[in-house]
Amino acid sequence: MSNRKLILAATGLVAAAALGLSGCATSGEAASDTDAASATSLADFGDLAALEAAAKAEGKLNVIALPRDWANYGEILDLFASKYPEITIEEQSPDVSSADEIAAAKTNEGLDTAPDVFDIGLTVALQNTDVFAPYQVATWDDIPDALKEPSGLFVGDYGGYMSIGYDSSKFDAPKTLDDLLGADYKGSVAINGDPTQAGAAFAAVGLATVQSGGDLDDFQPGIDFFGELQKAGNLLKVDVTTATVASGETPVVFDWDYLNAAHVADNKNWKTVILPGTGYAGYYNQAINADAPHPAAARLWQEFLYSDEVQNLWLKGGARPVRADAMEAAGTIDAKLFAALPASPDDTVVPTEAQSTAAGDLLGKEWAAAVE
Repeated sequence: MSNRKLILAATGLVAAAALGLSGCATSGEAASDTDAASATSLADFGDLAALEAAAKAEGKLNVIALPRDWANYGEILDLFASKYPEITIEEQSPDVSSADEIAAAKTNEGLDTAPDVFDIGLTVALQNTDVFAPYQVATWDDIPDALKEPSGLFVGDYGGYMSIGYDSSKFDAPKTLDDLLGADYKGSVAINGDPTQAGAAFAAVGLATVQSGGDLDDFQPGIDFFGELQKAGNLLKVDVTTATVASGETPVVFDWDYLNAAHVADNKNWKTVILPGTGYAGYYNQAINADAPHPAAARLWQEFLYSDEVQNLWLKGGARPVRADAMEAAGTIDAKLFAALPASPDDTVVPTEAQSTAAGDLLGKEWAAAVE
């Protein structure tokens, strides 16, 4: 199972990525008087050991919006904590949106409580590049150009396909988008957040757009579909969580395939389907807060996330790691888990930077009225 189809679909995601800047991590003695807040690669510290020492001296890492049941984040966080017991991880507001992450950074600017790092959807990332510090991890060259901002302001890390999860004890598998407009789905269909703020919900509208005969130059068909879903009484305005799936409160959910697949642990009858036809793919991005109170720990976290070990942990969580193809070529990927990923749609789209920006503007103007 190749990751290449998803990556190729993302070509042009970051327009300036064709510059292809490459990391310059080297091994050697730690640079003296290293200013962690201005470091743009491992070379600025000297080597990984020097970065680790600087991060341990800070003793803390503030993360935000990392649910433990999201793409295997629980195991990833625990691994970092066991690897670096000298660094206390402060897990802030795990269930907030990408937009809320930025708001928290601005509200806590200059304080020790500000988030050090972000895990963020593309649209919000594009709107807030002034909040990020550029950093290129040691494995930078393994990351496709289309999935990274050239200086490392934000970088794709793990991804998947927009899917529909459903309680199979209550519903048959939907075969088309329009199936969800039927009376059988009354008050049952939820999306993961507000598409003007949350990447997964934004992608749900994108999927509805391309499944309704539209294209990513204009998200209006997707907005119209959810407007019809609302008029039919089928749109459920409840934030999707592990608890809402387990209780049956959200029995049908638009979400990334790796998140929907994980809900089988909450509901034994839960199944996931990627609709036939055009698929919608996307990656979540990592970024460092330019005002990070623990800048060395923030950069160590990035190096950790893009290591072979953690890239395989994304895979264990059902997500497609951004370095998958390079790791496959090097023989460092978990081949069994890689082969077990669901089949990719034959035709896959990912919005470009311009399309994401335009869609975000349109959603800001039209979404609330469409689903009120």
